[in-house]
Amino acid sequence: MGEVAKIRIEGKDLELPTIVGTENEKAVDISALRAQTGYITIDEGFVNTGSTQSAICFLDGEQGILRYRGYPIEELCEKCDFVEVSYLLMYGELPNAQQLEHFRSSLRRHTMLHEDMRMFYNGFPRDAHPMAILSSVVGALSTFYQDSLDPKNPQEVEMSIFRLMAKLPTIAALSHKKSIGQPFMYPKNSLEYVENFLYMMFAVPSEDYQLDSDFVEALNLLFIVHADHEQNCSTSTVRMVGSSDANLFASISAGICALWGPLHGGANQACVEMLEAIKADGGNSKKYIDMAKDKKSGFRLMGFGHRVYKNYDPRATIIKRTCDKLLKKLKIKDPIFDIAQELEQAALSDPYFIERKLYPNVDFYSGIIYRAMGFPVEMFTVLFALGRLPGWIAHWREMQMSPSKKIARPRQIYNGPAKRSFIPLHERK
Repeated sequence: MGEVAKIRIEGKDLELPTIVGTENEKAVDISALRAQTGYITIDEGFVNTGSTQSAICFLDGEQGILRYRGYPIEELCEKCDFVEVSYLLMYGELPNAQQLEHFRSSLRRHTMLHEDMRMFYNGFPRDAHPMAILSSVVGALSTFYQDSLDPKNPQEVEMSIFRLMAKLPTIAALSHKKSIGQPFMYPKNSLEYVENFLYMMFAVPSEDYQLDSDFVEALNLLFIVHADHEQNCSTSTVRMVGSSDANLFASISAGICALWGPLHGGANQACVEMLEAIKADGGNSKKYIDMAKDKKSGFRLMGFGHRVYKNYDPRATIIKRTCDKLLKKLKIKDPIFDIAQELEQAALSDPYFIERKLYPNVDFYSGIIYRAMGFPVEMFTVLFALGRLPGWIAHWREMQMSPSKKIARPRQIYNGPAKRSFIPLHERK
């Protein structure tokens, strides 16, 4: 028998079992606490509460470790492309050559949208945020593909996975084309996954589009490092919605909405907007560094530090090299990049930031890379969603296959008024 945790409540002793994961993560199982004592636990934001046991992603914030299905993120970025990593996340093992080719060809067969869905875009205002379009159109997929909605049917789930993975880049690219008034570009299935997305984003019918191999490499890398991050806000949302047996399209649409927030997926957009604000204020980065150190200023440097990582974000280490490579290659004269590099140097050398471990995180570098590649700032969070999609699907699928699956239903402590007598309308003051 393993360790037990002992608590004493109202004179009664209670023993709670403990759980130890494969990486020696430890938890106290409180599932019987309320039934045996009448008490629940309170943990705002669930910062100390594990909602599930999962085999998909391991994250050690203190040591700066991130692994997908046991494989270090650094090794996957070096040796795999995004489609291969997606297969690993969703199905648990790296594919062999035959499995990978079947997966790639299955995605190619589903890249196009139903022609009626294109009419949806005419109903959105030109300045609609692409995340709003993304979540709406993904949710609407369930009306067009009613043959693959049953979460308990493996064949239908498989078809929904192919459709979502294949169509999300198309949906995203069309939202961009809508915003700038350019013709929609149909997918070109002779291209690889990331290449196809870049083609749909930036090609126009009037001229040939030349893919930049460094752009393909950079975006592939960014998709991989964003592919999963265990029980974050959007992933937890996908699992919570899916726990009601909502179909995969509806669950992913909910995850997209959760990702939209500036404290989550919108952080890279917020980072670039901060850099723009510093530029508009004369480009004095030192002024804003000093403000960040002053608690009374209320100013916070976006893109520095991380709620989970108490060390350097391993994803940031990976994409910093790509960021430096692109900026050196493109030689863009943009004050934003100069300001970003000044902030980066301050965070890496200033004792204030070092002591508090406020290192540049993945949002800081990804926003800079997206800007250098020509993506408008409104698309930054959409790009995050494209990368995170296989992680969302993997967690939804893992939950549906779990024999211990339950509908998510957190408890609360009520702190409103006690029972009151009803006052008729004419007597109220």
